[in-house]
Amino acid sequence: MDVEFLVSDTTGKKIYLPAVQEGIEWSTQRRGAPGKLTFQIVQDDTVCLTEGAAVRLKVDGAPVFFGFLFAKRQDKDGLVRLTAYDQLRYLNNKDTYVYGNKTASQFLKMLAADFKLQTGEIEDTGFVIASRIEENTSLFDMVENALDLTLKNRGEMYVLYDDFGKLALKNISSMKVGKAGAYLLIDEETGENFEYASEIDSNTYNKIKLTYDNEKTGKREVYIAQDGGHINQWGVLQYYGTLQEGEDGQAKADALLKLYNSQTRNLKITCAVGDVRVRAGSMVAVKLNLDGVEMKNFMLVEKARHVFYLDRHTMELTLRGGEFVA
Repeated sequence: MDVEFLVSDTTGKKIYLPAVQEGIEWSTQRRGAPGKLTFQIVQDDTVCLTEGAAVRLKVDGAPVFFGFLFAKRQDKDGLVRLTAYDQLRYLNNKDTYVYGNKTASQFLKMLAADFKLQTGEIEDTGFVIASRIEENTSLFDMVENALDLTLKNRGEMYVLYDDFGKLALKNISSMKVGKAGAYLLIDEETGENFEYASEIDSNTYNKIKLTYDNEKTGKREVYIAQDGGHINQWGVLQYYGTLQEGEDGQAKADALLKLYNSQTRNLKITCAVGDVRVRAGSMVAVKLNLDGVEMKNFMLVEKARHVFYLDRHTMELTLRGGEFVA
């Protein structure tokens, strides 16, 4: 495994190749957190690392992480532990925005321009948000709120992440690791251990009921979508909500039923063989014996933690999925 680790000073004029201790950690989360890189070096007067320094990591030539140094801590043995975050860290900034007639992707581009953030591939999210007020809110929450509105109205999930120094926004259908016939597979051989749980206790609904008080007609409009089969199996698990002006009530009810009408399945994989293509928001193929049945499906990576050693690379994954394909 060839690990290339570079750090430049805040001016960009000096580039260092510090002697990094093995055990470099790279972690990502699907929502509300920047990518994080932690590493240790031996104190060296020739290497001057200060907050704001750019940090770059490549593994076997593949770009993995580009970010900036935010924290450092030194112990009496001369080891310095450093923490860097990718560009998403700047979405922790708070502000107030009033906007309308924009898609989530258009809103993200506007924020990026205002805060001088670099953008890469940003897919069109399609759903137009009629009006929105975000007051004293983090930029992270603003974007996630826009993406949640898109998910609930269109049933399409998008993932925001930093792609080696550029903000990217993609539909999860574009985030499968590998390609047809050669997808990355997580099974009992590639994962040393796993923990599995399924439930219908939270975020599972088989009946959706949405209402809208139409001021023009003076009547309350009701939109319902339901699954009779799952109602018979689980009883009525109802989601109730109200609509805003401009929303398509039946389309939103149908999208919410598609989203929530399934068991919640969570899987944690530990000590899996590392693959730098896997990050939070990506989709990985899973084939495991669960509940006595061999199941296989793509699952969404909620959290990913990679550790790079001198001679090996492991990863720990927290996965989420709905119905499996048996």
